[in-house]
Amino acid sequence: MTITPKPTRKRPETAIYERRESRVRSYARAMPREFTSAKGAWMHDSEGGRYLDFLSGCSSLNYGHNHPVLKEALLDYIASDGVTHGLDLYTSAKTDFLETFENVILKPRGLDYRAMFTGPTGTNAVEAAIKLARKVTGREMVIAFTNGFHGMTLGALACTGNAGKRSGAGVPLNHVSHEPFDGYFGPDVDTAELLEQRLSDPSSGLDAPAAILVETVQGEGGLNVASPEWLRSIARIAKRHGALLIIDDIQAGCGRTGSFFSFESMGFTPDIVTLAKSLSGMGLPFALTLFRPDLDIWSPGEHNGTFRGNNHAFVTATATLRHFWQNDSFEEDIARRSEILGDRLSTIASRHGLTTCGRGMMQGIDMGDGETASAVCAQAFERGLVIETSGAHDQIVKVLAPLTIEDSELTAGLDILDKCIDLAMSPVLGAAA
Repeated sequence: MTITPKPTRKRPETAIYERRESRVRSYARAMPREFTSAKGAWMHDSEGGRYLDFLSGCSSLNYGHNHPVLKEALLDYIASDGVTHGLDLYTSAKTDFLETFENVILKPRGLDYRAMFTGPTGTNAVEAAIKLARKVTGREMVIAFTNGFHGMTLGALACTGNAGKRSGAGVPLNHVSHEPFDGYFGPDVDTAELLEQRLSDPSSGLDAPAAILVETVQGEGGLNVASPEWLRSIARIAKRHGALLIIDDIQAGCGRTGSFFSFESMGFTPDIVTLAKSLSGMGLPFALTLFRPDLDIWSPGEHNGTFRGNNHAFVTATATLRHFWQNDSFEEDIARRSEILGDRLSTIASRHGLTTCGRGMMQGIDMGDGETASAVCAQAFERGLVIETSGAHDQIVKVLAPLTIEDSELTAGLDILDKCIDLAMSPVLGAAA
């Protein structure tokens, strides 16, 4: 398998970005190419280079780039003059999605949720979730967790732990308490028990919460995995103290951890679930806030968003559910690839005295510090692999390959990663490279 990246150099094509695009851009700084096309696990640039994509739009492209089934469904819909923008009107595309989501996802899992079409991004779904929890309970406080990431708008950002992201708010981020995530103080400290103690103590200073908001795997926070036991404890704590349990499944959901929802078979049912990223299946903006029917106390139009009716996303989401989630075969394939990924990462890590983290097809290696992890990613890009970091110090090299990636492509990408970690961990080899 040939991967043909091109050498980094200043190209005339970047001038317009430097002249007109905000300095806030980030990914482009580490990957200075003009990408022109993409298919499956591959991206192609304007200089003839091709790259294996182990970033997948930060898990927005779980099914790869331009999957032929999804592309055909969208092109057929556009060719038939299907409604593009529908606000919250009833449309055939929305009908198909809701019926398919009900029959393929909700009913087989014994789930009964109302679907709220928010604005089209994950942060919109989180904003709706915490607003609803406050409306239902009449409380203000939300409990979130250390290293959590929930979005960049003010409500979701208040629930986000990252100091760099929070500093951009420009105003105080209030009404959220960041409690320690599972394992934050090491394996011998039960942080769920600490939370229960705080909530049960009327003098702890922690107000009764409207909601407890948690990711089962903290994607941006460093691939920190919450155990099923800990999550069940958090669910019990929420119920005991009159709070709603919100699972943020925006990055960990849609198959990334193996099952459609990351919390399946864990012995609890969230009150509210947020979905986005790969919900459309094709990278089209689409987000949902799911909640128990008895929580649906919204007044008409009390929360809305102009682009909550992205019918193109409904079409590709429906095609995704029908093609991948009608039976167990896709989940079985994810499990098999997850094992390949985990075994290979463990082998690489153990050779250098490093550790692995994550679950399913969102796993990575803790390089110990951000500088080393960034060096690995930079070396990987020069060798034709798109991969990025996560964690409080950007110390995790995080693999988010498409769930549909061919075994040979996954192996090829991991071979590159293996080589780059060898270079980063060996000053002699790194200098020679």
